[in-house]
Amino acid sequence: MNLDDFSDLIERPDGGVRRDAEERRERLIVPPGALGRLDELGEWLSAAQQSVPVRAVEQPRVVLFAGDHGVAELGVSGRAAGTTHELVRAALDGASPVAVLARRFAVPLRIVDAGIDCDPELLPESVVRHRVRRGSGRIDVEDALSAEEAERAVRLGMAVADEEADSGTDLVVLGDLSVGGTTAAATLIAALCGTDASVVTGRGGAGIDDLAWMRKCAAIRDALRRARPVLGDQLELLATVGGADLAAMTGFLLQSAVRRMPVILDGVVASACALVAQRAAFRAPDWWLAGQVSGEPAQSKALDRMALTPLLDHGVTVGEGTGALLALPLVQAAAALAAELPERTLEAADEEDEAEESAKDAEDGTKILDAT
Repeated sequence: MNLDDFSDLIERPDGGVRRDAEERRERLIVPPGALGRLDELGEWLSAAQQSVPVRAVEQPRVVLFAGDHGVAELGVSGRAAGTTHELVRAALDGASPVAVLARRFAVPLRIVDAGIDCDPELLPESVVRHRVRRGSGRIDVEDALSAEEAERAVRLGMAVADEEADSGTDLVVLGDLSVGGTTAAATLIAALCGTDASVVTGRGGAGIDDLAWMRKCAAIRDALRRARPVLGDQLELLATVGGADLAAMTGFLLQSAVRRMPVILDGVVASACALVAQRAAFRAPDWWLAGQVSGEPAQSKALDRMALTPLLDHGVTVGEGTGALLALPLVQAAAALAAELPERTLEAADEEDEAEESAKDAEDGTKILDAT
């Protein structure tokens, strides 16, 4: 497998359709610019859907990839190593923030076990059936995955994207459930952005104290030494310092772009996978939205590199897809406004044009008087 092959498979959203959507927006009864970024979102969706007016987002889905990371053994996380299965169980039981919001917004929640470190019997078969391996390696001293496991994980993500697209999902909220995942994500971002470990080291969704932050920074520094020699091969990079869940998310993002399925990215883990995917296919980010600012410095680096501006900044650091799901109603609102606001009548449009011309004539007359 060569991820660079995706570059030939992914096209940008339809530029002609977007221009048609922009022209239609200028004819609506609400003046252009009055709805702020909602105008841009509606036009982006039109281009993605190849539809003017834009269609409503009716079948969104939250997809969370789950996995444990061996680097968590170093005490770099606010949670104990090997406890991702507890996060998964809380989400399945409706007791986590993302589960509460998904229930409130009536959005289905899907969890994919790519590399959780627990007995499969602890979780439903629908969750664990795709597992690539049990936990990922300690990236500061060993590879996260073998080459074969990395390819399996990427193909897993591709298969999940195909399943969602085939089932009619029209927008995905993408997040992760992991312990140690932000350490791997920060390493990937630092490697791809040419940044030092201290610049990208954050405190994770659960929060860590200063000593844990120092351990995390050291782990990222050591992992970076192992990552830099393999920067030319995205799949090898994911195998070296990524993990099964991150590799699967990367495959999911690439195949979603192939299938023209828009994605809202959550936090630093999703952003790291998006950055790897962008390295493979430069058009792919045109199919993604950044849901929120997570507070992780590495996320800011990745989003800046991809020229993605987050929709929300509410200080939500919990991760697990929560912030991106909060952004979903904003995207749905943009689609509804673009589709349902009426266009101006011809008489109203003529009156506006006359008013603009009168104002321009008055301005020109004032300039002439001033000149004399």
